[in-house]
Amino acid sequence: MNDKIPLLIDTDPGVDDALALLLAFDDTNHDVVGLTIAAGNVGLRHTVANALKLCEVAGREVPVYAGSPSPLLHAAPDAAYVHGNDGFGDIDYTPAARSAEAEHAALAILRLSHVHAGKLVLVALGPLTNIALALKLDPTLPARVARFVAMSGAVTGHGNITPSAEFNAYFDPEAAKIVFDAFPQFDLSDWEATVAHGLPHDAVLGWMQSGGEVGRFYEAISRKTREWSADRRGDDWHCADALAMAWVLEPDAAIEVETRPLDIVLEHGPARGATVVDWQRQLGRPDNARILMRYDAARFHARIRRALTP
Repeated sequence: MNDKIPLLIDTDPGVDDALALLLAFDDTNHDVVGLTIAAGNVGLRHTVANALKLCEVAGREVPVYAGSPSPLLHAAPDAAYVHGNDGFGDIDYTPAARSAEAEHAALAILRLSHVHAGKLVLVALGPLTNIALALKLDPTLPARVARFVAMSGAVTGHGNITPSAEFNAYFDPEAAKIVFDAFPQFDLSDWEATVAHGLPHDAVLGWMQSGGEVGRFYEAISRKTREWSADRRGDDWHCADALAMAWVLEPDAAIEVETRPLDIVLEHGPARGATVVDWQRQLGRPDNARILMRYDAARFHARIRRALTP
């Protein structure tokens, strides 16, 4: 009997997503039951190919389901300037031998929520388009999810794609609105928590260089991103999805979590995609977001080192 916690990851790989997936693959208490893939960091053709390749490198036969190729309503910029045009540093890797499943990501989310009803941990590492589509097909989805964790937002308005918005929220704010309104409570690991939990460039490089095939592959695909970060953000590299995944896998390493009402701005203009937290609970809305504020840095770093040096 498999007593591992079923883990379904919606993702848009992306270098930071790749590290988060390696953390999940390395964990012995969780079973990754599927990867549902969205467009985001780069286009869907690349994010699907990257997910398949990472599974191959890591030796994992996890089903991969392609989802939405675009946001629900409005076009949005990608992050190829950070991750490379293909999302994996433009290293020209040999494509994986395996292909994605025929089932659409939104349908896979719903099916797996029934298979693992009451136990499923759903993790969103990219824009929330696929999960929003699943909710439109079946609004009862949250009742079958034991825990929903999203890497999204900037809870005091210090964004990384606009002055006030984080990339995942900005890419498809309409989808984020649908998802945040649907789940009575969800866990949020935002960009500002990411900045507060940096990874030392030199240490990460050392872990990768001693990590065999997985470490070497990750060093190659992340090189462009790490160099871009070093030029702009100093001694630490910031990997948003890895922090979110660490919290998923090791929730008791959270040192400080605040629970507050959270909403998202949909209007076009400088605030589009901003996540608005009612810190003083002035609007009378129920608390829906458990916001990660501080996480045990030593345990976070140890988990990453272990995943990169299997």
